[in-house]
Amino acid sequence: MPALVHEQAIKIADGIHRITAANPSVMTGEGTNTYLIGTQHIAVIDPGPLLPSHTQAIVDAAATIGGSIDYIIVTHTHMDHSPGAAPLAALTGAKMIGKSPDDHQFQDVTFQPDIELEDGYVLETPEFSLRAIHTPGHVGNHYCLLEQGAQILFTGDHIMNGSTVVVVPPSGDMADYIASLEKLLNFPLALLGPAHGDVMADAESVIAGLVRHRMIRETKVFRVLSETGPASTDDLVPLVYDDVAEEMHGVAYYSLWAHLEKLAKEQRITLNEK
Repeated sequence: MPALVHEQAIKIADGIHRITAANPSVMTGEGTNTYLIGTQHIAVIDPGPLLPSHTQAIVDAAATIGGSIDYIIVTHTHMDHSPGAAPLAALTGAKMIGKSPDDHQFQDVTFQPDIELEDGYVLETPEFSLRAIHTPGHVGNHYCLLEQGAQILFTGDHIMNGSTVVVVPPSGDMADYIASLEKLLNFPLALLGPAHGDVMADAESVIAGLVRHRMIRETKVFRVLSETGPASTDDLVPLVYDDVAEEMHGVAYYSLWAHLEKLAKEQRITLNEK
């Protein structure tokens, strides 16, 4: 694969371009991907962080493509996805579409959509048909977007390439996350366009693999608890995630918390609240 160039538009399919924001980090990988759908009346998916250079790159890419930016859609309102929406809308007059945050946990509470997303909402133009699929789990207001003609699913943070998604309770929910993955298998999918990492083929196998990975981890959580007896989440992290680099254990803590909450809801374990 060629080296990634931040803020450069790359064609990934007919009428679909990707720009990766210059916000690389442990949590964002090489950066947040923004997708431009269409060539005349363009929809921008995940305008990214509050980064003027990225906003300008989106505007410049649309000008090169030759269309107007008429729609801005966010998959969810984490700080690397939605803060770029308002400045881009101010420059273009585009409608903002997304689901308002349902809490203040790591959320962009300034995002105020013109249209609130609902499961099954379809944005249709002569060039594309984008279907919103509610996929809670990573966060409660998360939506994937399926371009129904090309069968490309824009996955936001529900599915990433190169890393597993962090699920942070209470807005994040492991049972919801797994159910949302399984829900996606009901749709015809050819490619996955994640917000972090490159496009992935063989979508059904990728999704099935993610479900399997989470269930293997859950089995390990239950086994470790059976061996240790009552233990704190802090004590469990290095035991359950002994296959993960120690510097990532702080992040793994949240997904472990989510697994424990799921097991408790299923009445397989008991959580003692402090």
